Amino acid sequence: MNDPIFSALRRKEPEAQKRTGAGKRVGAEEVRAARAVLDKYAAAKANLERRVTENERWFRLRHWEQLRAENGRENRPSAWLFHSIVNKHADFMDALPRCTVLPREKSDAPAAEALSSVIPAVLERCDWPGVYSDAAWSKLKTGTAVYAVQWDPAAAGGIGDVSVRSVDLHAIFWEPGVREIQKSRNLFVVENVDNDVLTEQYPFLEGKLSGGGLSYVFDEQVDTAGKSAVIDWYYKKRGKFGETLHYCKFVGDEVLYASENDDELCERGWYDHGQYPFVFDPLFKESGTPVGFGFIDVMKGAQEEIDILDNEIVRSARLGARRRYFTRNEGAINEEEFADFSRDFVHVSGSSLGEDSIREISSAPLSPVYLTVLNNKISELKETSGNRDFQAGSVAGGVTSGVAITALQEAGSKLSRDMIGASYRAFSAVCALVLELIRQFYSASRAMRVLGEDGSWRFLSYDNSALQGKPPAEDFGLDFAPRVPVFDLTVRAEKQPAYSRAGQNADAISFYNMGFFDPARAVESLACLEILDVDDKEKLRHLIEENGRRHGTLGQTPGAGIAP
Repeated sequence: MNDPIFSALRRKEPEAQKRTGAGKRVGAEEVRAARAVLDKYAAAKANLERRVTENERWFRLRHWEQLRAENGRENRPSAWLFHSIVNKHADFMDALPRCTVLPREKSDAPAAEALSSVIPAVLERCDWPGVYSDAAWSKLKTGTAVYAVQWDPAAAGGIGDVSVRSVDLHAIFWEPGVREIQKSRNLFVVENVDNDVLTEQYPFLEGKLSGGGLSYVFDEQVDTAGKSAVIDWYYKKRGKFGETLHYCKFVGDEVLYASENDDELCERGWYDHGQYPFVFDPLFKESGTPVGFGFIDVMKGAQEEIDILDNEIVRSARLGARRRYFTRNEGAINEEEFADFSRDFVHVSGSSLGEDSIREISSAPLSPVYLTVLNNKISELKETSGNRDFQAGSVAGGVTSGVAITALQEAGSKLSRDMIGASYRAFSAVCALVLELIRQFYSASRAMRVLGEDGSWRFLSYDNSALQGKPPAEDFGLDFAPRVPVFDLTVRAEKQPAYSRAGQNADAISFYNMGFFDPARAVESLACLEILDVDDKEKLRHLIEENGRRHGTLGQTPGAGIAP
């Protein structure tokens, strides 16, 4: 199994706990009590489960299946909602985040610089673009993305490494009514595991697994008869070192591992940072819960009306395009020959052909108002989702200038910027957990390939020695607690979207035309730059200053130039 938590158990097997003589603080009774808490959490989450499953069907264009079965009528869904979702997902992937670590003290600057390269390298090993893509799909469809940031001791050839992955919202359970996930008294993650895999890894489970794991349906029913629900139970306790995080893994009434039963971790806790190793990233935040709702919840009302109108208009058009006739039962016309357009002659019986023997069914043309209503509903869906035409690269109204199109795209993308900005805050929390796991577990030096500022690759060896507490200082005969390096995290897009780059290129050309790079006007350019709000301002300032110094127009007279 690829579950990092499952892999983590390789270092602490239940039999190993027994051999150490550790106290059995967590046993069958505690597990049964935890399962009762999980059942309460699951019952409170039932409405969310139904909404998530329903939204998945809407995304897969399967929401009309029930209606199709009624009266044998065929209803085809349109993909306006789907197009809006995939367009939003493209916005996410256009602005893949990257983390930079900043020191709070000058002495920690070398450690911060190294971490700014190490954390992206760790995320690269976790396939961060794929994890971010999965989380973006979940955030757009269900309204919430969940990241798991855990330590996998089996990774990197057995020395261990950080694992970052996206978690299915169906599989995680928390205390009802809490707004922040860290405030939940317990946190559960449930996974279906094959019984034969469990008994292979834990032989004492032989004959104790009844089968029947977690079951939820999207489009197909999954057979869980040969599986069991393995539950990861996280909870916090107050200890002598403050609040600590503990972890227990169990199936049925059998404890597979419990950190409180571990001599090494019963006081220290599972992770030193003491936080649940999960980050929730809601789209539209709801009160009193760590989750939110997504674009499908906003758009499916309009999409349903679009589908209804679209199907009726298409059905009316098909009826109008097809010629149909009334015929008398005693009519003298051979109907089969009449319906066969390849025949040049149609036989009739009798001596005369009456006009009332067959008559064409006239179909009144559909009023244009219905098409107007349909187009208005499509426009409503676009507006409510912020998926306007010019954001998809299409403009109307005679706009042909590239700069004007770029300006429209930039102005219309404020909803996407707000949405992505919230994801960046969640990414910052992910990186903070990654940093703390590096601080705790990177005791052995390991080789890494990192990307330098100039875009070239370089290699380094890294361990956590620079992140540990500094020796305690002594002043006036008093000993102070060791100082642990503390860092701040900033997040930016790894690669700017195409229209942002076009805007920056247009700014650079404007600066050139205005003489910003003329050495004779370096002083005026720097003065103008002070009141400008542009990207890469410091880089631009450095270029102007270097250009001026190289040509002798800065630094020759007192007060010339502006200090950076």
